[in-house]
Amino acid sequence: MAEDNLLNEIAAIVGRARRPVAMTGAGISAESGIPTFRGKDGFWKDEDVTRLATLEGFLADPHKVWEWYDWRRSQIRQTRPNPGHFAIAEHERLVVGRGGSFTTITQNIDGLHAMAGSHSVVELHGNIWYSRCLKACTTELTHLPSTPLPEYPPPCPRCGDILRPHVVWFGESLDPLVIEESLRLAGEADVMLVVGTSSQVYPAAGLPYVTKRAGGMVIEINLEPTELTYSADFSLHGRSGEILPDLLSRAREFAE
Repeated sequence: MAEDNLLNEIAAIVGRARRPVAMTGAGISAESGIPTFRGKDGFWKDEDVTRLATLEGFLADPHKVWEWYDWRRSQIRQTRPNPGHFAIAEHERLVVGRGGSFTTITQNIDGLHAMAGSHSVVELHGNIWYSRCLKACTTELTHLPSTPLPEYPPPCPRCGDILRPHVVWFGESLDPLVIEESLRLAGEADVMLVVGTSSQVYPAAGLPYVTKRAGGMVIEINLEPTELTYSADFSLHGRSGEILPDLLSRAREFAE
């Protein structure tokens, strides 16, 4: 009963929020079967990260890096959004439908939020289904939805140079416009749901504190405690694919 009362208390806060934001990390994707980078079965387990996820490694062997990224894309292609993704997308529809705003800020590059139906998504680290010209002949992205690709590395359709994955590699800075938008959203949020993130990778890990300083509520949902747990207003431990559908279903009862 105590847990039920706690969920209802949190649901009332979420349901009445006019500008909620969800911030998601690798944990929500892991529940769809996508390995995390640093876990025992993670993507980096048997590979040298300096060869596969740095600009220097890409310049040294773009064929090898693209071959590996295309393998990752093929693995992601076999997955589907889980109930946590769908619950977030449904809550976005609810909030927007009553005149509010809702955005998902994600550290994930897999595109599962959009596949689940989320429309307002800020991708901090890029998207593995897109690429951009290495020589930056244009700011437009190239969508590469099929896998396997016909050749490695794929050529830029505009200038003929090579494309690189549209992801943020180690040693690279996030797009300043993406950071600016994320900070703005965090500062305006009346509630932030922090889902499936270790809260260790910055600048994403700092966004909940932006919300707190601006007077918003922070609700953490994660398998285990993190560095954010003791600063969050509420922290729920368990699978996001189980907690989010229940919590957001209850929140609908309190929507104004």
